[in-house]
Amino acid sequence: MTRKKGKAISFDAMVKFFMQHYDIPTKKDVDRVVDKLDRLEKMLKASGGGGRRRTIPRQSAAGSKTRGRGGDTAMQQVLQVVEGLKQGAGFADIKAKTGFDDKKIRNVIYRLTKLQQIKRKSRGVYVAK
Repeated sequence: MTRKKGKAISFDAMVKFFMQHYDIPTKKDVDRVVDKLDRLEKMLKASGGGGRRRTIPRQSAAGSKTRGRGGDTAMQQVLQVVEGLKQGAGFADIKAKTGFDDKKIRNVIYRLTKLQQIKRKSRGVYVAK
């Protein structure tokens, strides 16, 4: 049997079909976005907004979650616990006294050791420097 030959599909037509079907941006689309960005940058520079950004301290809605108990930061609370126990504070001691979860305590201990405010006495036991 012979196959019926139909109209050949061009490569350009296939590419165009896939670009439209999968929402792939064309060069024209990208150029439009770049032009819009350029206009926005010019507007920001003209309004004086292109300088340094002012940083605003983060605060949660509850307030107590970022500061913990007593208004101290998490690093200060963990450091106070470690300083209070001269023989060294274990992970369980820190968790019991601060009420923080494991991940937060690990992160704070890591930061405090990098800042050289505490050092590791043995596995899971930390002392103040």
